[in-house]
Amino acid sequence: MKVKNESSRRNFLRSAALGSMIPFTPGIIHGETVLSNPLVSNQSIALNYHLMHPGGESLPGDPNAAFYLDGTYHLHYILAHSWKEKQSFSFVHVTSPDMLHWTWQPTKLKPSFTGHGMFSGTGFITREGKPAAIYHGQGSGKNQIAIAKDRKISAWEKPYPIEVKNADGTEAKIGYWDPDCFLIGDTYYAISGGENPPLMKSKDLKNWTLVGDFIKHDMPDVAFGEDISCANFFPLGNKWILLCISHPLGCRYYIGDWNARAEQFVPQTHGRMNWRRDEQSIFGRPAWRVDFFAPESLLTPDGRRVMWAWLATLGKSDGKMDGRTIQSLPRELSLPTDGILRIKPLRELETLRYDPVTLSDITISELTKELLPTAAPAGKKIATLDSDGIELRITVARDQAARKLFGFTLFPDGKGGGLQILFRPENSTLRIGTAEAPFSIADLPSGEDVELRIFIDKYLIEIFANDRQAMVASYDDYLGKPDLNAFTVGAPTTIKKLEIWKLKPTNQGFIEAQKNHIWEPETK
Repeated sequence: MKVKNESSRRNFLRSAALGSMIPFTPGIIHGETVLSNPLVSNQSIALNYHLMHPGGESLPGDPNAAFYLDGTYHLHYILAHSWKEKQSFSFVHVTSPDMLHWTWQPTKLKPSFTGHGMFSGTGFITREGKPAAIYHGQGSGKNQIAIAKDRKISAWEKPYPIEVKNADGTEAKIGYWDPDCFLIGDTYYAISGGENPPLMKSKDLKNWTLVGDFIKHDMPDVAFGEDISCANFFPLGNKWILLCISHPLGCRYYIGDWNARAEQFVPQTHGRMNWRRDEQSIFGRPAWRVDFFAPESLLTPDGRRVMWAWLATLGKSDGKMDGRTIQSLPRELSLPTDGILRIKPLRELETLRYDPVTLSDITISELTKELLPTAAPAGKKIATLDSDGIELRITVARDQAARKLFGFTLFPDGKGGGLQILFRPENSTLRIGTAEAPFSIADLPSGEDVELRIFIDKYLIEIFANDRQAMVASYDDYLGKPDLNAFTVGAPTTIKKLEIWKLKPTNQGFIEAQKNHIWEPETK
């Protein structure tokens, strides 16, 4: 599990390893007060097509143990709840035929079965084809493995702790949290959390030997003190990817090679997926700045690598985490020969489209003269979005976008308010709201147009730029503001094409689970 308390993760895990438990009080998570959010209990605010916990405030919401098995996708996420008058954690289980329409299943991985709470890890498939979960057992001081009894994941074998030994048979002294397990050849490898995670190996998932440091070296843009947690390690293209977080800075990834002889990962590049908003603290917790957090991924039957992340502080800037437990849209990851990670929205989202509208050659000639205005430009209305579930695809020709400070406003109020999406050539960033991520139009291949895909799900917005950058934002004051405006600074801009689709809701399972509470674990 990822830290949700005021102290550092390592201090928390030390206390967990000693078996300490924080008494459970509703509305308190690891010493942080979880503010009551009226959006949680208001069913009308239930999202249309994002995966969202149906039981009210529920953090932490780390996605875990994801599989595709016999025509069904499985995903788990952490739920905090009372267990014998203390706080504990379970893995809620959801299933889907398409990673969009989810059905809640009875919760099986829970303290009444395991004997401990469920902190984060990952899912993997054994050599025998069985789904398995590796995770940290709350208060056990160890990482644990549980193997499912069937491929429907309707029941699990009793979990057991991982005991790691040195080559000479002595006990290995390592830290235990946020493990990952992966097969290379006929050997299981596992890592645990840390600045440089310890790597261990096994032939049978029972007898584990410490290998050494997992990573040969870290990258120049990774600060000392950043941990590697919530890790997934998998091949992609002709490289290996380490998808992970550091707790202070959120979701990130490494691209590199697996050195089979040295049994070590050799990273070559590093990138981030989480971007601090201006209103979030620069100096760290408790003012969290981890909107995109705790990734989990799986391999689809047609070979796509798909990931989710918990939107941990969505729309909050008061140092608290969002109690709603919302997962990001599924993202497809790929790695072409240019070595630049591609991040695309799940292609199944296109099956939700209806009522298409296409507009072409929209020229924005109302100019803002000041390069850095003190308020967002009012811009020009270019469309009305008459639904709260929308996909936009905006294409701007390369010559129109070059050197241009321009953008769009969602939910404009006519007074400069709304959610701005802005290209900034002077610092090579894409800005949404008050967060900025690296994105340089000048670095796109010659002749490639600028393409934005924007997904609007009531107050939640996700943006994908040329499959090379992705960002998330929220805007609670969205009601009654259906317009889409465009603005440009210094020179006119022509939008080559604006495509608009309404998206069908996929939340039928969510609404049913609100009623039947099939997911609710025992509390006594």
